[in-house]
Amino acid sequence: MDILYRLGQASAQEVMEHIPDPPSYSAIRALLATLEQKGWIVMQGKDSRRYIYKPAVAEKKAKRSALSNLLQTFFEGKPERLVASLLDPNEQHLSHDEISRIRALIDSESPPKK
Repeated sequence: MDILYRLGQASAQEVMEHIPDPPSYSAIRALLATLEQKGWIVMQGKDSRRYIYKPAVAEKKAKRSALSNLLQTFFEGKPERLVASLLDPNEQHLSHDEISRIRALIDSESPPKK
């Protein structure tokens, strides 16, 4: 999906060219067919013998859906568990600037204290 958002539209071959260590061409085609079946992408048409695909949903909506699936699958639907895993000092080496930006984001999204 990220490749299609960056390129705007692409064939299976173009998607494959933008993936480091890509799977087989048929695997890419199968993935695109699945994404099309689920309504995430649409086949825009044919360019010669190639099918051209483009995103069918806004990037923001796709990101929210992916994040929701990630939360449900790995973090029991609890955002605090996701954040805790991101901040685990044994796994992440965040700079002071990155931590400050995260704190600022949390403060800007938090409801006012009563």
